[in-house]
Order: sequence, then C-alpha cells, then structure tokens
Amino acid sequence: MDCLIKFLLFLLLSLLISSNFTHGAEFLYNICNNSSNFTSNSTYRANLNSLLSSLSSNSTNSTQYYLNGFYKTSAGRNPDEVYGLFLCRGDASTEECRDCVATASRNIIQRCPVQKTAIVWYDLCLLRYENDDFFTTVDNSPTVYMWNVNNVTQVVRFTALLITLNQAAYEAAAAPSGSKRFAVTRNSTEFGNLYTLVQCTPDLSGGDCTRCLQSAIGKIPIGKRGGRVLTPSCNLRFDLYPFYNQSFAPPLPSPPTPTPISSEGKSSLSAITIVAIVVPISFSVVLFCMGYLFLRRRARKKYESMEQYNVGNEITTAESLQFDFATIEAATDNFSDNNKLGAGGFGEVYKGRLPNREEIAVKRLSRSSGQGVEEFKNEVILVAKLQHRNLVRLLGFCLEGGEKILVYEFVPHKSLDYFLFDPEKQGLLTWSRRYKIIGGIARGILYLHEDSRLRIIHRDLKASNILLDGEMNPKISDFGMARIFGVDQTQGSTNRIVGTYGYMSPEYAMHGQFSVKSDAYSFGVLVLEIISGRKNSSFYQTDGVADIVSYVWKHWKNGTPLQVLDKTLAETYSRNEVMRCIHIGLLCVQEDPADRPSMANIVLMLDSYSVSLPMPKQPAFFIRSETDGSFVMKGFLSDQSTRQSAPVSVDEQSITEVYPR
Repeated sequence: MDCLIKFLLFLLLSLLISSNFTHGAEFLYNICNNSSNFTSNSTYRANLNSLLSSLSSNSTNSTQYYLNGFYKTSAGRNPDEVYGLFLCRGDASTEECRDCVATASRNIIQRCPVQKTAIVWYDLCLLRYENDDFFTTVDNSPTVYMWNVNNVTQVVRFTALLITLNQAAYEAAAAPSGSKRFAVTRNSTEFGNLYTLVQCTPDLSGGDCTRCLQSAIGKIPIGKRGGRVLTPSCNLRFDLYPFYNQSFAPPLPSPPTPTPISSEGKSSLSAITIVAIVVPISFSVVLFCMGYLFLRRRARKKYESMEQYNVGNEITTAESLQFDFATIEAATDNFSDNNKLGAGGFGEVYKGRLPNREEIAVKRLSRSSGQGVEEFKNEVILVAKLQHRNLVRLLGFCLEGGEKILVYEFVPHKSLDYFLFDPEKQGLLTWSRRYKIIGGIARGILYLHEDSRLRIIHRDLKASNILLDGEMNPKISDFGMARIFGVDQTQGSTNRIVGTYGYMSPEYAMHGQFSVKSDAYSFGVLVLEIISGRKNSSFYQTDGVADIVSYVWKHWKNGTPLQVLDKTLAETYSRNEVMRCIHIGLLCVQEDPADRPSMANIVLMLDSYSVSLPMPKQPAFFIRSETDGSFVMKGFLSDQSTRQSAPVSVDEQSITEVYPR
C-alpha cells in the first residue's frame, strides 16, 4: 500500500513538473520588415506558403539539415525565392517543437501579412523567413530585450556571476561537440540558484556562435532578477528559478578541474622551492597593497574634503532661501486636502499662500519615499542655480524635524498631462499652444544641456513633469533625478536606473548609460504624445502596435503620418508644423544615440524651415506589457523557499532593436 501511494505521489509530481514546461506556443515577440512587401496573389506569396508548409512538416524529422529541432530550406527561384528556418529550444520535446512550429507557421502570416522579411519568437521556438539567403550568417538584428521588473541587490556582484555563467554556457554551445549549439548552466549563489540558457542556430560555426552570444551577453539587462536577449541567430535567458526542462536539457558543463601538485616524483616541487617562490611574491604583494591603500585613502580624503566644501558652500548659499516649517504649515492650512494639487513619485504637492499673499506650490517629500536627503539636496542645489523661463523657479526649502519640503512658484495650470490625456480638456490645447509648448520644452532642455553654468541631464522628462503657467508656457520641473556633468563630459553611467519606462532611452534602461542624447530620446517621446494626444502606455494590444513610437513609425512608413494627429485639432493645425514635429520626434527616438540630434539642433529645426532634416531610421521600440496571468511578455517571480512551481506573472519590460536594412 505504501509503495502504491509513493508511486501515485511520484506520478502526480511528475505531471506537475512537466506541466510547467508545456507553454512552447506562448508568443514573445515578432517583427515585420516593411522595407519590401508582396501582394496577396504574387508568386512570392505562393513560395512562402510552400516554405511554411515545409517547415511545419519537417518539425519532427531528423534530416540532412542537421537534427531535430532545427530545419532550413528555400522555395521558388529568384527573384521570388524565399528562405526560411525554424529553431526549437534545445530542451524542447519533439511534440513541443512540432506544436510550436505549427503555431508559428500559422501566426506569422497573420502578424506579417505582406512583408517579405519576418521573424517571430515563441517561448520554445523561433521562425523566420527572408527574400535573401541568410543561412550560415550571423545576424544580431533585430534584437529584443526582456527583463524582470524586480531588481537584485549587489548589482555588480550579480552581474559578474551572470556573465561568468553565460560565458561557460556559450563555450559549451560553441564547442565542436555541441552540434545543437545549446547549453544551460546553473550555480548556487548568495542570490539563490542562478540558471542560464544559451542557444545559436546550428548552421553557425563555433566561432560565429561565440561572436553572436558575446554580443548578446553585452546587452544583458543590468540589475534584474531575470531576462532574455533574443536575436535571429542566437538567444540567451537567465533567472533565479529553473525555467528550462531539465529532463531534456544536455549535461551541465563542468568547471575546469585544477591540476594537483604532486607530493612525489620528478615533477613535484620541494617545500624549500615553494617557500623561496611564495615568500618574496607575497611580501611584494603586501607592500604594493599597502602603498595602494595609502595613496587611495589620501586621494579619497582630498576628494571628500573638496566635496564637503563644495556641498557645504552650495547649502550655505541656499540657506538664504530656507523657510521654517511653521510658515509652510500656515501657508498650506496645515497641508489641507483642499489645497492638495496632486501626488508624485516622491510625495504630495500643495497650494499655499505666504503672508505677503504670494501663491506657492509646496512639494512635501514622503518620509518613506525613495528621495532621501541626497536627492533633496540635489534638487535644492540644482534648481536654486537655474534661471530660465521654461524651468520652474525654486523659492525656498524646508529641512526641519525630518521634513523635506521644496517651495516653488505656483503654476496655475497644473501639469501637461492634466490637459493632454483628458478627453474633456484636450480641446483647450490648440495646435498653436502645443507647438509653443514643444518649443518651450526644447529651449528649457537646451538651457540645461548647454547654456546654464552646469551641464545637467534631467533623466525624467515626461508630461507630468512639464508644468503650465497662466499663459500655457511650459516649465520643466522635478530635478530630483537630475545629474550634473562636467563641461567636457558627454555621458555617464549608473547601476541605479531611475525614471519612467517608456520615456527612457534603450541604452539607459538597459545599461544605465545616460547622456544629453538620453534626454533627447525622452523629448522625442514627449513630442509624439503632444502631437497625438495619446499616452505612451495606452497602446497595449491596440492599433496593432505596442507603444507610441511604433504607432507613429507605422504611419510614417505607410505614408499616413497625419493620421496620428489628435482628432480634437480638426482642421485648426498647420500641416507643415505638424509634419516637422513628427519628423523631429522620430529623429529623437532613434536607437543609436549618435543618430539623435542635439537639443541645439532641435531648437534650430523648430525655429527655421531652411534647415533640412535627415530621414529617421527605424526606432528602438519600447514595450510595456500588462499582467494577464500568462507568461507572454512578462516577468516572473518564484518563491524558492517554499515551493518549486510555475512562475507567477508580473510585468516585464522589453526593448527592441529593429532591422537596419
């Protein structure tokens, strides 16, 4: 009886485990290249149908084209020949591969109905086709990034472990014996068990597979608990739970075994020899470390004293603007709800009136908010120095009894998003006002980047951080996340990614690299929102696009850019101004920061029609998914301490690099 119960429990557990890995047909992402299309009754379409049928029927066959899980073929003759392949994940069973390829073959035509070049990724397979021969060629574009929205602690340590594991995996996948070009690794770390998976298309050589995966590893999301990098030729994934089917996975690559030092024989080293070698080296190392630490401490003390001097001077200068807490309480009627203007990421904002009848806006930082004393000082120091008509003006601050309060000029019309995304208020933003707002924001950012005494990167430009005064002039606000640059400094990096997804440039969101060009990207998204009257995050599963960038780009490529215009503008807009602003917005959201215009050039483009604009390249799309209970485009959580179960879905972010052809 006991044996029967144990058998049944084992059977049930096996079914539960296997059920965690039956989601091979779960869609991840697709890209359709609009540079070359075909018609529904064309020869190319007939060849494509033949190709997809061949791919689907060969998903379970072992053929001369390598092995189960991978197949490549072509159909037709030039100029209508079409080349295609599928690749199933190396741990997929024959049935899972068959189902995934069949689903991909059906759906890719629905998703890319007239495009000659397309690729679709599912959890357990990819399928792609083109009108050019791409076999045995490394192709890293397009690239799709996905990551868990949950961060890890000790980012540097985690990233180092992750890179080490991925390197071990790609060495195994690229090895001559690795015909499937697939490998997994796992390691027990202070973060929990860390799992990685890498794979190349088997038609690549070992060297090409290595190059492809090295490029992908360089794009790993920094500081995230899990993530993926998907390209046409290779892909990788990592997480803190076993997401692959371990019963189908190949053996884990073993770490190299150190060669022991023999205690006997001719090859052994005597104790005297060892001491003679080790002692001088150890002594030299100790001397070097002591000297290094001495010099470092000396330099650090000098730096800290300078830093304290500089910050002290700044705060001393700002102390003339200091308010006492009692004055702030009286001005806001003890922070009455009737005076509340709104709430932001770091606290609440109240309207107030000083004894001299001057109206003020009081930003009261939450004691539990992420903005601590350093961010508070940062905002005080920055805004106190900045004087521009398109920047909000700081009147004072209060730092008393645990309270951190900023006092600004009162801006009566609240923020831009209050009007822009409200159907009842959108009509108040005529085109002339929107064009004025776009120009004002551009001049404000230009001042931050080039014309103020400091070079400042805002890092959190968005509609809710643009305030509107009584004449609807824009004023950039919220400098808590801003960074000061040196005169000659052009970019910086950080492990602490702050800001708002959807407005972040890809290089900042992925790798923490920010510059004046990352602000330009945010400005581009903001311009497209102002033109369309639609919020960047409002496009999920609507209009066949994922975000406002892809929405505008789709119409731009189709020759219908004016269709993105806010319908409330009717015929009251200037066609030339709208077209120029759309053009500038798309230039700003290009994937390569070097391709984006500087703010000086943007202001010139807006002010002068004699300046010719280059054609924009296909942008880097920024996708945000909604939680719907499935893993598609989601992150994942796993409670390792209590159970091993299917992941619970949470929001995951993805960024896409697209075809440069």
